[in-house]
Amino acid sequence: MDVTDLQVFPLHKHPQYLEACCEMINEEWPRSRTARMLSLTASCDKLPTSLILIDSKFSLLGHAKLTCLPSIPNSCFLETVVITKTMRGKKLGTFLMREIEIYCKNILKLEMIHLSTKGQEQFYSKLGYELCPPVSIYGNPMNISKTDLLSSEKVLPQENSCIPPPPPMPKPQSITSSNIKSNKTYMFKYL
Repeated sequence: MDVTDLQVFPLHKHPQYLEACCEMINEEWPRSRTARMLSLTASCDKLPTSLILIDSKFSLLGHAKLTCLPSIPNSCFLETVVITKTMRGKKLGTFLMREIEIYCKNILKLEMIHLSTKGQEQFYSKLGYELCPPVSIYGNPMNISKTDLLSSEKVLPQENSCIPPPPPMPKPQSITSSNIKSNKTYMFKYL
């Protein structure tokens, strides 16, 4: 298939594809139509965002969903990547992934993408993704800027303060140690 015939769009700007997306994703990962549609209609200009792959005949070929990753600033979690069954094996997944990375870097201004997979590790590895510890898509966003991290000034509690100082920051985890248990492989890529 000629990639010049392919385009990737945000689903929320093309809602006529909602039903087709719901059916395509549910063929791969069955879920109630109501729950799936609720997830798909949450797509917006920030996160969560659903991206769709369309050909020159305006046929839906693929879908990807990006969600917020609160524990890792400037990153997102690639929750869903699916190509319609009849079009698999034609490098459409590779094309969609490249377009996702461009969208994340240029539109969302992100620096990393995280994902989990079961059985597609080689595919993502060929695209430059590396193993990482499991990550959680739940929790509150961390509002820490690079300047906060690099600042040498330490905020000390006031003398009469009743609030104890915070505990020391945890040590970074290695790939082999994590509190999150999963049978999936977690991977990430710097953009």
